[in-house]
Amino acid sequence: MTMSVPERKSGSEGKEEESEDESEIVEESPCGRWQKRKEQVSQGNVPGVESASLAMDTEEGVEVVWNEVLFSDKKVFKAQEEKIKEMFENLMQVEHPNIVKFHKYWLDMKETQARVIFITEYMSSGSLKQFLKKTKKNHKSMNVKAWKRWCTQILSALSYLHSCDPPIIHGNLTCDTIFIQHNGLIKIGSVWHRLFVNVFPDASGKGRQHRDEQRNLHFFAPEYGSAEDDYSIDIFSFGICALEMAVLEIQANGDTAVSKEAIVNAGQSLEDPPMREFTQSCLRHEAKLRPTAHDLLFHRVLFEVHSLKLLAAHCLINNQYLLPENCVEEKTKSFDPNAVMAEIKHDDRQGVQLKYSHVSPLELDKFLEDVKNGIYPLMNFASTRPHPVPRALSLSQEHVETVKTPTPEPQEMETRKVVQMHCNLESNEEGTKTHLSLFLKMDDKLHRQLSCDILPTDTSKDLASELVHYAFITEEDSEKVAGFLEDAINRHRVKALASGSTQ
Repeated sequence: MTMSVPERKSGSEGKEEESEDESEIVEESPCGRWQKRKEQVSQGNVPGVESASLAMDTEEGVEVVWNEVLFSDKKVFKAQEEKIKEMFENLMQVEHPNIVKFHKYWLDMKETQARVIFITEYMSSGSLKQFLKKTKKNHKSMNVKAWKRWCTQILSALSYLHSCDPPIIHGNLTCDTIFIQHNGLIKIGSVWHRLFVNVFPDASGKGRQHRDEQRNLHFFAPEYGSAEDDYSIDIFSFGICALEMAVLEIQANGDTAVSKEAIVNAGQSLEDPPMREFTQSCLRHEAKLRPTAHDLLFHRVLFEVHSLKLLAAHCLINNQYLLPENCVEEKTKSFDPNAVMAEIKHDDRQGVQLKYSHVSPLELDKFLEDVKNGIYPLMNFASTRPHPVPRALSLSQEHVETVKTPTPEPQEMETRKVVQMHCNLESNEEGTKTHLSLFLKMDDKLHRQLSCDILPTDTSKDLASELVHYAFITEEDSEKVAGFLEDAINRHRVKALASGSTQ
């Protein structure tokens, strides 16, 4: 989805005078987690969406976007209901750090009309287009390292979409549908633009209006909209985005569309020959001659041998469930800052010693957080492809206790299997409390992690049953996990007693 930043008053006076009416809660989701506000968000380039409002995620404490698709004719809705459900269930499968997150959807049926309500991630930092305009206004040029990092993140997302089964074509990739956060993380929105046009045919005119906006016409490949177009139209659009990121803006003649000549001139203005060849390969007129997103990640402009630091960070993040919480912080505290962790020896000159004091724990924490968020994707290796989009879901652990709108959200059944279990227990020094962490590896590689504190008075059987309840797994797996947890807690307590602890 594409979320534009709502216009707000600038300066301290504007902040103080923010209308209380805009933050007023006007509706809640059936589960009570999502709370809609009056404040509107501009989202005109998503076909079918009648309104988009800011909302609050009461569980995470963050702002999200509450989107609504209105059907005034219930017969039309009924005819497409199954298709709509299938589309939104597929939409919930799209999971990538560089793609705007789709959280939830539900249907609201009334006597005269029907609504589809869906919740998407809110990108508060603004679009790439806005960032490029500000950079140009301040008479600054684009940093080459930042350009490469952004291209890698966009291509990482496109490679993910195109490798789905069936492939997902974005069809609306522009600098307005790419968002940049304060930490440098890039996310692409409006991912399901083309699918919305197909499912909501009555609203497809809105999509065409956006496609025909003069300022964005140059992002679309020559074959766009024809029967032959495929994922290569996204590569063409990416090429224009990469070119605009490099030159900050491709000049248009007044209000008319950006001409082919302006695009060629912008490409020729790039001083670096490999960068120029990189963008030109994406903009080839014949679609079959354009490289794939995966191929572009191996282009000499972007490809690099990953540092051992980055490889180690990805390994640590991917296996974090095997380590105690705050393990990095605890380990760095225990190291002697003057101790040598590595040494490079030379026969003809003095060697180089690397000490622990050379590494800042704060910088290390920030680097690990950036890797976890997707700022430094590890794309130069063969990676497992995403699972086929149509499959049973859900990942939600919400329990609908009270219904606040006429139609409840769809009931969800878990069908995935637990293929691996890991449990970690750590007692405090006094032995009065133990922290338990449970990691469940699922058969589709989307994992679950739960944690809680347990007291000596808690029975292992009750604790195991409670954790399994919140794990939201199949009945067959529930019995296995409960038995595994009960044994792990009992073994830990026996070991603690043997060492003289009360726990």
